[in-house]
Amino acid sequence: MPVTAPVRVFILDDHEVVRRGVRDLLEAEDDIEVVGEASTAREALARVPATRPQVAVLDVRLGDDQGGDHAGIEVCRELRALMPELACLMLTSFDDDEALFDAIMAGAAGYVLKQINGADLITAVRRVASGSSMLDPRTTARVMERLRGAEQQPPAEPSEAAQLDGLTPRERQILDLIGEGLTNREIAERLFLAEKTVKNRISSILAKLGVGRRIQAAMLVGRVREHRG
Repeated sequence: MPVTAPVRVFILDDHEVVRRGVRDLLEAEDDIEVVGEASTAREALARVPATRPQVAVLDVRLGDDQGGDHAGIEVCRELRALMPELACLMLTSFDDDEALFDAIMAGAAGYVLKQINGADLITAVRRVASGSSMLDPRTTARVMERLRGAEQQPPAEPSEAAQLDGLTPRERQILDLIGEGLTNREIAERLFLAEKTVKNRISSILAKLGVGRRIQAAMLVGRVREHRG
């Protein structure tokens, strides 16, 4: 029988003990090879394309990054834009519906809690590497419920339209590109801005709109467009 190459895995977590634990666990398997690791979003975005893993195990929350509570999800979004074939497995300590929804919208193939036992994590890596999803039926149902809820939202209120009118022309440009599903890097390239500038502008946009997530901002602008015809 032909020898199958091991599954190439990259690990992103801001806690060294967690990274070491996951690395040791995975490298004990003959069919898995850890090709790199990072503790920050910046490191991951630089190292993952160079190491060409099949699976990226990404911590949802990265304490030292500017991406907020869900910085790891933004890394997933950016990496999937660069490497559509990459399977991202999100790892988190919190059962957070908002993070789950954002992760799936960012293209994650799976979402597991850090309380998962070692054997199940190994199974999850193998499954997403093979092209399967690590989202159980209950998780899928929750996401579909959120999507249906977004579709059934009432028309935009005048106050929401006023919020958009309070944005600068550049902020409106960036918000429109978020609505098209572009990553921070793609927005920066499209508008000839530094990626850090885009991140700062997005933080300002979310604050002005009174929302905490990119997807909420995109949905708001969609409602206003519908209302205005």
